[in-house]
Amino acid sequence: QVQLVESGGGLVQAGDSLRLSCAASGHTFSSYAMAWFRQAPGKEREFAAAVSWGGQYTTYADSVKGRFTISRDNAKKTVYLQMNSLKPEDTAVYYCAKGNTEYTTPRRTRDEYEYWGQGTQVTVSS
Repeated sequence: QVQLVESGGGLVQAGDSLRLSCAASGHTFSSYAMAWFRQAPGKEREFAAAVSWGGQYTTYADSVKGRFTISRDNAKKTVYLQMNSLKPEDTAVYYCAKGNTEYTTPRRTRDEYEYWGQGTQVTVSS
């Protein structure tokens, strides 16, 4: 049974940093791309960042590029999202997701992911 458990969210001020973690279990973690999506109140869930199965390729939404960094530690079965220079518009619930196909480059659409965590709230005050 695949489980994804996010942590690291919280309330911060604009300009601050946070690091989110997503601990995975129940599948061969190192074989699948992983991603972070986010959902703000009243909005659809949107892509933020993704990393390939081996960590060699990453892709980012334009809104976070240059501020967020996704990484993974396959030995620890954990994916991270380092968020710097946070803005109020980054306020959302952040979800990690597991890719649905082995050994792919990181994808940006929801239908490329099949399991989701419960989410962690990030609130950025101005």
